[in-house]
Amino acid sequence: MINGGPSGFTNAPITRAFIVASALFTIFFGIQGRFNTLGLSYQDIFGKLRLWKLIISIFSFSSTPELMFGLYLLYYFRVFERQIGSNKYSVFIAFSVLNSLLFEAVAVALLKDPTANLVTPGPYGLIFASFVPFFFDIPVSTRYRVFGFHFSDKTFIYLAGLQLLLSSWKRSILPGMCGILAGSLYRLNVFYIRKAKIPELIASFFSRLSLPSMGSPRAPSTRNVVGNIPSYPARPVERNYPAPNQSAVEPSEDSIATLVSMGFDRNSARQALVQARNDVNVATNILLEAQSH
Repeated sequence: MINGGPSGFTNAPITRAFIVASALFTIFFGIQGRFNTLGLSYQDIFGKLRLWKLIISIFSFSSTPELMFGLYLLYYFRVFERQIGSNKYSVFIAFSVLNSLLFEAVAVALLKDPTANLVTPGPYGLIFASFVPFFFDIPVSTRYRVFGFHFSDKTFIYLAGLQLLLSSWKRSILPGMCGILAGSLYRLNVFYIRKAKIPELIASFFSRLSLPSMGSPRAPSTRNVVGNIPSYPARPVERNYPAPNQSAVEPSEDSIATLVSMGFDRNSARQALVQARNDVNVATNILLEAQSH
């Protein structure tokens, strides 16, 4: 299965905050048995606007299976925060959520069913917007065949997304498609949105939030743009990392692909893995510290 980089929330504080918020909102309304009251309808958008319901619909899933698949995908997609940095990833979240909500409102208006909850709650906009850079920018590192069918290490992510997309049938397909459309607009760099970023002060606030056992210590964040990944030349750093061993085994393609998917140059990734003796976490730290020097 494809690796999203180092374990935990290293260099992904915004993702951590979003996942925690989604889990807490879902558990809270699940305990109260109020899942049926969530979801957006025609009346919610064009009648009596309920701001609290709009905010909750961004975070809270409507069932435990949706929560499990949704949080898994959000956790994997933290790789994009590592690629472009927390400042720009926050803009990606805001752009995806707001535009998907706008598209949902237009779709609900066209369907004109005042009584039905046409949109299931949850961060569908962000999740399915993330599938756009996942499709274009995350490389396939391994391919294999099962019973004559071709698969890759990205297949499980697509299957998890399909399961989430069809979880509530029409009610989940609508926000999922709106999220893909929002992600496509971000990739097209509408209004040069990919250059926008929030102030460092806001991003650093989330970085300072400490949640025990939820990830490893924060390392210097990356600042690459998804789909336009520059290379990082390897530079010497003064750390007690393992010295390169001339007889070391050649790094595996899976390890190299993992680092490349995080935005590092292939040659630099290979050199770091040789120095780290094929330890992906150590190699990641080597590359990040080389970048920060």
